[in-house]
Amino acid sequence: MERDTFNDAARTLEDAFFAKENARLLQQLRDRAKQQERRSAMREVVRVDDDALIDHLIALGLEPETVLALQLVPLAAIAWADGQISPPERDAVLKAAAAQGVAPDSVAGQMLGNWLEHRPNAELVDAWKRQMRALWPSLSPKERDEIRGSALERARSVAEAAGGFLGLTSKISPQEKAVLDELAKALAD
Repeated sequence: MERDTFNDAARTLEDAFFAKENARLLQQLRDRAKQQERRSAMREVVRVDDDALIDHLIALGLEPETVLALQLVPLAAIAWADGQISPPERDAVLKAAAAQGVAPDSVAGQMLGNWLEHRPNAELVDAWKRQMRALWPSLSPKERDEIRGSALERARSVAEAAGGFLGLTSKISPQEKAVLDELAKALAD
């Protein structure tokens, strides 16, 4: 009878161990699935094939919505640089946003639509600059180069969309150049 009690106790201990181990493994699977979901959501916004950058942004506590806003603010700022938005500039902003996965009917798309109808206040651009300055030191030089390059390329494409006068003047107005310089300064090392 003692042997049966010993075997029962051993089985109970074994069951408890495996139940605890199974729960730990199940939690690991759930955590991996959640991480993959976060990566996927962030990848939709960042649009790069660099898992290290994606994971780093997530580790910094950034949400896809924050990263998306960080990408859209410069587009609105450059579009409004000369005090108005021309139809080609508007189209360039919407095209750049669509390339980042922003659907017109999404919250981000509606927010951008509002910024294209009503000039965002200077506080928005200042908040963007503060966020970039806070984020910048936590990024590697390669990550900073990727972010700087894509942000300035999108902003420049919006600035060039309005074009010069009959091809005789620069495609980028002095006001747009000033905003581009401000954006570049905010993204400098």
